Amino acid sequence: MRRKILREMAGGPPLSPREVTDRLDDTLSNVSYHFRVLADSGVLRLVRTRPVRGSTQHFYGVTIDADWARTVLAIDESARVGAALEGEEIG
Repeated sequence: MRRKILREMAGGPPLSPREVTDRLDDTLSNVSYHFRVLADSGVLRLVRTRPVRGSTQHFYGVTIDADWARTVLAIDESARVGAALEGEEIG
């Protein structure tokens, strides 16, 4: 899930867990948990907040800008696509 989040966010504007939840078709609680782990690890950084209907929406940006990290994410995605085409399941 964390790799999926990073792939969704790579090279784009800051996103909130809610926005990523909609894109990945997962639960907000699960995506928020992984956002917190990534933020605690220093991979994501809180860049702004916005009040929304009595709560606060948090927007995060990716802090890793290393070419090797982008390469790893791309390789991982390529392996998943290749396995899916062959009917394998990769966890």
